[in-house]
Amino acid sequence: MPVRVDCEKCGYKYKLKDELAGRKVKCKICQHVFVVPALPPEGVEVSKGGSVMYRYEERDRSFEVAFGEERTIEAVSEHIARHIGPVDNVFHELISDLVHVDVHVVNPTAERPYYTLVTSGMSDRPMTVPPEGGSSPYAELMLSLPPDWPLRQEAFEQHENYWPVEMLKFLARFPHEYETWLGWGHTIPNGDPPAPFAENCGFCCVLLLSPILVPEEFLDLKIGDERTISFYSLVPLYREEMDFKLNKGTEALVERFAKKGVSELLDLNRPNVCKKKGWW
Repeated sequence: MPVRVDCEKCGYKYKLKDELAGRKVKCKICQHVFVVPALPPEGVEVSKGGSVMYRYEERDRSFEVAFGEERTIEAVSEHIARHIGPVDNVFHELISDLVHVDVHVVNPTAERPYYTLVTSGMSDRPMTVPPEGGSSPYAELMLSLPPDWPLRQEAFEQHENYWPVEMLKFLARFPHEYETWLGWGHTIPNGDPPAPFAENCGFCCVLLLSPILVPEEFLDLKIGDERTISFYSLVPLYREEMDFKLNKGTEALVERFAKKGVSELLDLNRPNVCKKKGWW
């Protein structure tokens, strides 16, 4: 199976023989030396774009009551206030399983004319990151919503208003529920086969990326000497975008996003960057 890799310096794309996996090679364009990624373990499903694919089944376990870790809640809240703005509201869980997930809300301002939602609690436990994962086992999630999005408790009675918050909470608990991990470039479909998150949108999958609507200093938070929390943004995808990512890779999809200005700011009417134009 060929190994797909980009040069770390110039970005030139290679499709290399599998015997080069784990070895150093020199880019023929810029002469930069880099290490070819190792092949996934035998039996692991990999997409055409080189993404490892995991499938999960419901686990048979009992409910495990969790309480929020005050140290984490305070640290995340202060981190948000320092780099984004003061936290105006927090959606608390009354009863939590595995981890207590709060969703911190920063209201729209003139400088940031949209809501910013950030989780805390996901990082109370480490994720099960494999050795080749290369990322922190501690993470939190975020996304942004338009300034007219109904974020009142009574509005959440309608699923079309609540699903972004529900998605944040579900994914914050997901790696602990299934003893796995989430990181940059991971996609999680809404069911199998994937279905739209709500009747008012065409998105059926979500992609984890680095936030681009926040300062770079926000991306990581160090708590003491034992924990560094990475913050990932959630970008909902259309089915065609999910398929494109699996076939061509995350970088190729991100390039299309950049051309269309797609970010973690949810836009229910944004164009599908991978939809093929038909002939009429």
